[in-house]
This record gives sequence, C-alpha cells and structure tokens, in this order.
Amino acid sequence: MISNRESKFIKSLQLKKFRQLENQFVVEGAKNVLELIQSGFEITKIYATNEFLTKNKIELNSYSSILIEAKEAELNKVGTFTNNNAALALVKIPKDTKIDSSQSILAFDRIKDPGNLGTVIRIADWYGFEQIVCSPESVDCYNPKVISATMGSFARVQVHYADLGELLQKSDRVYGTTLQGDNIHELTFEEPAVVVFGNESEGLADDLKQYLTQEVYIPGYGGAESLNVAVSTAVFCDNFRRLLKLQ
Repeated sequence: MISNRESKFIKSLQLKKFRQLENQFVVEGAKNVLELIQSGFEITKIYATNEFLTKNKIELNSYSSILIEAKEAELNKVGTFTNNNAALALVKIPKDTKIDSSQSILAFDRIKDPGNLGTVIRIADWYGFEQIVCSPESVDCYNPKVISATMGSFARVQVHYADLGELLQKSDRVYGTTLQGDNIHELTFEEPAVVVFGNESEGLADDLKQYLTQEVYIPGYGGAESLNVAVSTAVFCDNFRRLLKLQ
C-alpha cells in the first residue's frame, strides 16, 4: 500500500525543482524497472503489484528490504502512466561524471521535447554511444516522460549537461547536421568525434556552427520541410556506424 505521504512525495518528483531538491527521480513500468535493477543506480524504494513481484521474485530478491506491494490503481494514481500494472521505483540521481572525450559523443543544442530526448537516448544505446551531452537549456533527462521513452536505455547511457561551445571548441572532430552540409551518403566518418544536433524548431545555433569540422546534410526526396531530431539522430547514427573509416 502507498501511504498519502508517500503518494505526495512521488507526485512531487514529477517536477524538476523537487527532483533536484530531493535528488531522486521516478522510474515506471515493467521494462524500465527491470532494466533499472540490473544497473548501478541506487534504488530507494520499489512499489510493485503482486503479479510483478511474483513473476520477478528471483530478480527482486536482493531488493526485499525496499519492496512495497501496491495495487495497480495506486501506481496509476501516483505515476504518469495511464496504465501501470507492474512497478514504480524511486531512484537516486547519480553524480555527474566527467565527459570522456576518448569516445564519440552525441550532443544536442536546446532539445526541448521529453519524448525526443528519451528516444535519442534509446537510439544512442542501440548504436553504442555511451554518452550524450545536452546544452543547459535542454529538458531534464530525469523527467518521467524522458525516462519512459528510453525503454530502459537510461540505465546504459550517461547524459551530461554542459556548455556546448566549450565542448566543441576542445574537440578535434565535430560533425554537425545542417541544411547546407555535404550529403551524408557520400562521406566517411572517423572516431572519436562529437556529433551535434540542433534545436527541434530552430536548428543548430549560429555560434556553434563555427566549431564544426564537417557540416552534414541528410538528403530528402519528398516534400517535407525537415526531420524530427530523433529521426535525424537515428539516420545519422546508422550512417556513422556504416561509413566509419577503419583505423
């Protein structure tokens, strides 16, 4: 059972200011919670239905001291899911680690939509990018909608927030997606590199373009004006891996 006090606390974590104040965030749903318990995140509480607890008894064995059985209606009431018949966990926000410039990085300038950020985290995980760097104006990666959209990939991809100008200035190889760049299908890529994507509606900020060592364009063959940033990320990552120059 989830008490009224616990309910208010869980709901408060839907807001960034309370996530920062309490240094915790919420993870919802069977897939995300199961990915979570296999990660290195510090979990403070797991609320779960009897069905979820029974089905995953072995996986949850080491978390018995922080498990609380709850009804599906209770999970739906305190969470953001319209239908959560599995589990909800409270998790400590980890300390930000130093950006590893020896690995290729995906960077995002003012990404605002939680669904987009969650999706690009999932894409990064699929294509083997372990780090994402977002400008400080970007949406919070611990927003419940972001976590949900990652489908568990938040447990494997580190999201940093940093001044992109400083990051790009220090990088030897920077690829940026623009409408004036070279055709992505005619290029080869090298690692380590920073691949930077612009804001959903405004594109890449002009003051960041000066740091690009290669402008890249994803050609279109129809009448659409532009691609969604998550779609652009997927297309770029696929070509990046396929056209990577052998060292």
